Amino acid sequence: MDDNKIIGYCVKCKTKREMKDVQKVEIKPGRPAAKGICTVCGTGMYKILPKAQA
Repeated sequence: MDDNKIIGYCVKCKTKREMKDVQKVEIKPGRPAAKGICTVCGTGMYKILPKAQA
């Protein structure tokens, strides 16, 4: 997953940013998501992924 650049919304920066240290996680049973860190401010970020990427 590190090769793919995942863009998520940073709540602290209030803009869309690229995530680093991305990990695939599951929020609620069966719901795939990507968890990472904002490259600018270091805040934790999440992006809900479509079920096709699970």
